[in-house]
Amino acid sequence: MQIQEIINELEQFAPSALKEDFDNVGLLVGDASHQATGVLITLDITEQVIDEAIKIGCNLIVSHHPIMLSGLKKINGRNATERMVIKAIQNNIALYASHTNADSVINGVSGKMCEKLGLENCKILSPKKENLLKLVTFVPTEHAEKVREAIFKAGAGQIGNYDACSYNTSGEGTFRAGHGANPFVGEVGKIHQEEEVRIETILPAYLKGRIIGALLNAHPYEEVAYDLYPLANEWTTTGIGMVGELPHEVDEATFLNRLKNTFQTGCVRYTNLLNKPIKRVALCGGSGSFLLGKAIGAKADVFVTGDIKYHQFADAEDRILIADIGHFESEQYTKEVFFEILTKKFSNFAIHLSNVNTNPVNYL
Repeated sequence: MQIQEIINELEQFAPSALKEDFDNVGLLVGDASHQATGVLITLDITEQVIDEAIKIGCNLIVSHHPIMLSGLKKINGRNATERMVIKAIQNNIALYASHTNADSVINGVSGKMCEKLGLENCKILSPKKENLLKLVTFVPTEHAEKVREAIFKAGAGQIGNYDACSYNTSGEGTFRAGHGANPFVGEVGKIHQEEEVRIETILPAYLKGRIIGALLNAHPYEEVAYDLYPLANEWTTTGIGMVGELPHEVDEATFLNRLKNTFQTGCVRYTNLLNKPIKRVALCGGSGSFLLGKAIGAKADVFVTGDIKYHQFADAEDRILIADIGHFESEQYTKEVFFEILTKKFSNFAIHLSNVNTNPVNYL
């Protein structure tokens, strides 16, 4: 099995196109055409993790955090990143990262946090916007079903938990084939009228090329008429952070202790207790302070994340309880996300969770 086959499965779950602009994801080091000998899954790549991969015979390391966010101008081993790149190349180890794209899918980083806390009725806290397109095309009536099936298979027509979504209107199309044309119906030089179906559907912008290619391959006409319209709609199944509800409300102290135990953190930093029960929980793995306003707007009782700065705690203004459980602690179960995806698809392949503790923060 090639490394590319493993990457394809990860991309199916969290496409690199969903990453934030600042991010650096995908295959960062290595050749995807090489045969895979094993996969090692980690939150961060360190020199110890690469040594672990060498020891157990894995030539692909899948991480959440990318080994490098900016470009390397020199690779001479003068810092940890350069040494890791050199060691990976010398040992034919490929390095793949799924970072903010894994944050942006509903069953990704924050979704796993929801699962660990037992939250119900979960949804994206801050859905992506302006990432959807509407496709409109016109198809001879007897070919409409074939075209719909083709574009749905390519990824069009997904709205929340529903797929194969489209709106169809019957009408009459007209055209006249010119010199050199090879019309599917009608004659060159004569105006032709054809019963057609106007098909409207929705698609993620990053799948535009694939879906239009499927449309052109399935459509019987020599020249295919279609329109693409940008949409301002929220993409409710894609975005950052999650919000959900506990099965039963609990008091603040009970919830904070549950966080400490569930995420095995040495410290939970939190704002003043509001003496209100906790039922609705907003959360974001990693550095989620920018979502505080969204959490308040979602009427959450508590916002759980990492990397809250001193003055940001004051921004709660007694409107919500903030609980900072640490960056590593909030994202640690991301390894399980990747492990579950890959072992489900490749059940008889060597897939390992790293035993290296990559958390750079210690607690006294």
